[in-house]
Amino acid sequence: MKPIFYLVIPLVIFLVIFFNALFGHLIFASDPLYATSKYSVYVHLLSEWSSDSKNIIFDVTNSWQRQGVDNRDIVFDAESKEYNINDIRRVDGKSYVELEHEFSDCKEEWQPVLYRRIIDSTHHGIEYMLGEELSTDSNISIYPDVDNASYDDAEQQLKIKNGYARFFPTCTLQTHTSYDFSIRIDDADIGFDVYFVPSSNQVEAFYSDDFEHYLESGCYGQNKNSYSGTCNDVQKSAGLLVVLPDELWQSTTKITINMYER
Repeated sequence: MKPIFYLVIPLVIFLVIFFNALFGHLIFASDPLYATSKYSVYVHLLSEWSSDSKNIIFDVTNSWQRQGVDNRDIVFDAESKEYNINDIRRVDGKSYVELEHEFSDCKEEWQPVLYRRIIDSTHHGIEYMLGEELSTDSNISIYPDVDNASYDDAEQQLKIKNGYARFFPTCTLQTHTSYDFSIRIDDADIGFDVYFVPSSNQVEAFYSDDFEHYLESGCYGQNKNSYSGTCNDVQKSAGLLVVLPDELWQSTTKITINMYER
């Protein structure tokens, strides 16, 4: 190989990476009819909780229809963002610390750069071959319906009444809409409950007799390791309520959530 190639090849690689870092999110943007928010929430349960492990990570992808599509570029102003909003909060009389990105508030859109798109697509394909993913479309995750086999549903309903509940908004701009959603947990020894609920007020209501959720088939799952459903005719203030029993033993429990407006 001629010496010139030892200079040209690294230069080309550098330019590809540099160009992708600057403009990849524009080239590989999602369908302009939809906005996508992708974020993580870290939760640390404080001493009032019984779990040996007190760390939970939620990885969330939320896609919703835009209202009034135009050709304007969405510019993410990183310098103006407080990425780590660290709050002490309480639920069911017990406290926890939550570390959350500011762009989980349904106001910011996210588009993957090329290398992230390639990594995500490859990972999606591997999970599809292993049966952990049912969708051939790398932009949409559908998980199999897997019941928790460690204990029965009746025991689960006793456990989660003392568990941790977290609400995730739909971000929809419509008055009423429909959502496909999927969720899974990386701990096969416990089950989660997931419900489409009318509003965030149902977090506290869950621990009382006033709890309400959408009752149609596909709008909720109980005592699951993974689950996918479709909930129709949900109102704008609705969202997913995810509930975990206070029996987390792994160093960190990870829950992956995907929501797609239909």
